[in-house]
Amino acid sequence: MNARRAVSYQLVIEVMRPRRIAIGRLGTFEFAAGTYVYTGSARRNFEARIARHQRKAKPLRWHIDYLLAVRGVRILRIMRSPRAECALNQATAGQTSIAGFGASDCRAGCGSHLRHLGAQPG
Repeated sequence: MNARRAVSYQLVIEVMRPRRIAIGRLGTFEFAAGTYVYTGSARRNFEARIARHQRKAKPLRWHIDYLLAVRGVRILRIMRSPRAECALNQATAGQTSIAGFGASDCRAGCGSHLRHLGAQPG
């Protein structure tokens, strides 16, 4: 996919073992081990946003930053999409993990932009 055409992205994330993680002002939550998908977008500097997500050392600004900063949490795959953020999120399988996660500015009723796909196959 041509990155210039992408308007949103998804991070496929592995939480290697159950963790209790503080997500900024959203609160502290239990994360089951397994695979999660986070859907986001960037109006400007799209590739810089993705590169930022890949860095461990960064100021914690967005909900996803708090999750990705934790030891034992890693990005497995990054997918870029021409679809709008909320449409892409709503078409993603899995269960809503944490209400409001990454969706504080969502007006499409997503509830959360983080989905839990389930445990990693052993």
